[in-house]
Amino acid sequence: MTADPRTQPTGVKIHLSSGAGVDITWADGHQSHYDFHYLRERCPCATCRDAREKAAGKILLPLYKEKPRALQAEPVGHYAVRFTFSDGHATGIYSFEHFREICPCAECRSLPATQRP
Repeated sequence: MTADPRTQPTGVKIHLSSGAGVDITWADGHQSHYDFHYLRERCPCATCRDAREKAAGKILLPLYKEKPRALQAEPVGHYAVRFTFSDGHATGIYSFEHFREICPCAECRSLPATQRP
């Protein structure tokens, strides 16, 4: 079975000290940039997924919250990264497949969900 080049990173740069986010170059040549706030809002852990599902369709008042920063990043095997955020959250494991699914670039956002990795 051949790995999908859309979900295989050839380069990963995590900019903790500058707070600039994460840059990934993929085996198919695509490049993605994720800021830490974006990643925190799309945490794949069960608690965060459940909270997003419960909030779906509800009108929520905007509250001021300081944008979370990533304080620490650690590899999880060869397939993912786990972040510790400034809001104390540290349970999300961001697989490279998840990173590619949530790529925020205009090209990826324009693809139908069925064509995303």
